Amino acid sequence: MDIENMKAFVTVAECKSISAAAMKLNHLQSNMTAKIKKIEAYYNQELFIRHTKGVELTREGEKLYQQLKRILFLWEETENKMKKQDEKLRIGTMVSIGGTQFLNALNKLKKSYPDLSVTLKTGSTDEIEEQILLGNIDIAYTIGALDNPQIKYTKTGVEELVLVGDGISENTRLEDYISGKNLLVLSDNCLYLSILRQIFAKLNIDHGEIIEVGDLETIIQFASMGMGISLASKRLVNRNHIDRYLDVPSAYRYIDLYFITRINHQLTPIEKQFIELNDLMVNMDY
Repeated sequence: MDIENMKAFVTVAECKSISAAAMKLNHLQSNMTAKIKKIEAYYNQELFIRHTKGVELTREGEKLYQQLKRILFLWEETENKMKKQDEKLRIGTMVSIGGTQFLNALNKLKKSYPDLSVTLKTGSTDEIEEQILLGNIDIAYTIGALDNPQIKYTKTGVEELVLVGDGISENTRLEDYISGKNLLVLSDNCLYLSILRQIFAKLNIDHGEIIEVGDLETIIQFASMGMGISLASKRLVNRNHIDRYLDVPSAYRYIDLYFITRINHQLTPIEKQFIELNDLMVNMDY
């Protein structure tokens, strides 16, 4: 089995769709289908369950997926070392997301590349996109997209938001609970602050002071201590073992996450490895 077939299998598994995988790899759908059939014939077993909405891995398919991910990671690492690519990574993310989400991926990458140089910039969506266009960073993760024709956007997922604070019970009503509460936020240009303001305006109620904290984990801890309320991703709340929170009104509950690059940027092997590692670590949080 060659590298291209391995990539095809892994991409189909992750996209859960042959057509979506074909589009991502710039292949014809018929060629992608042929590659999957060739792999299944090679191992003489069904690796995907086909249904109207796409495909899902069988138990044996899951085993192969895990093995091929390891092989592809090693292959990318080998390509990078043999081609003597610059060992640098220039990434960006929104203040609302925070750089802590990259720590595990960067730690693993650093073990393979001890001399790795990392540049990390944070800011609002428009600030991060500007950094991409100026060439100060090469890849970034953002919430929302500004549809700039010079930027390539790849939707990576959807984050569910919840409201955290002290003294929340099963009978707590959102409107009563949040009225007059202080708002704990990362900064005055934080997306979560914008959403909170929209919620208060929609419900026609007032909030207390806006308190800038600057760190997501600290915000959650402060909210749990009764210092105010905040929005946070449900994933992060679960990771902090907080089981009492309020659902956000449906119009504000979900936000799209994007991976962005300059339209003509070719991902380096190190960037590809980082993306794979980060996706793996994020999925492990769910």
